[in-house]
Amino acid sequence: MDGLIARLAALDTCAVSDALDKLGLSGAVVGISPLTGPVKIAGRAVTIKLGAPLPGLPKRHLGAGAVMASNPGDVIVVEHRGRTEVSGWGGLLSRGAVRRGVAAVLVDGACRDIDESRMLGLPVFARAAVPVTARGRVAEHSCEEPITFATVAVKPGDLVIADGSGSGIVFVDAARAEEIVSTAEDIYAREQRMAEAIDAGKAVGEVLSGDYEDMLKRRET
Repeated sequence: MDGLIARLAALDTCAVSDALDKLGLSGAVVGISPLTGPVKIAGRAVTIKLGAPLPGLPKRHLGAGAVMASNPGDVIVVEHRGRTEVSGWGGLLSRGAVRRGVAAVLVDGACRDIDESRMLGLPVFARAAVPVTARGRVAEHSCEEPITFATVAVKPGDLVIADGSGSGIVFVDAARAEEIVSTAEDIYAREQRMAEAIDAGKAVGEVLSGDYEDMLKRRET
């Protein structure tokens, strides 16, 4: 794991989302939960775009190319347009992902074979789990190209963190990752100091007055 991802992994989605707010950026996605159990992950995005079967698309199993393109610690991110009536990821893909050392799979929609993924130890975040196959219903439109995950534009190589703190996911633009992570670290450290003050007996109203509300004021440019 490179240094920047290690720093991101030491944070949580709330601090990173707050950093994006402070910088006037977007990147947070809500409504997608860890279906295989509580976990926190961080890594670089390997992207897949799914859609309706169309004439002329390559005859390939959706997701297989992304698995083969992944390096240890990468996170496979699947644009599935929020579809929850049909799967966009399954157990055989999870087996291949584990063999490649993939850290997690994020699906903006439904997936299946959750018990299998849990047994394999592969974290899967999605909107729902369904038994319905993608065969004949879904096709891969692109691999390792820019996608839209919920409302967030995601490029291959962008950073992502996902956990249970906000039942969601936060993406970090690779081009501004150092700035975003540094801002999140500052916010996280300040909140930890506030937590310590509360635990030491300081009144919560006193701790949260003033500074807390001003923490996310945008920087002057």
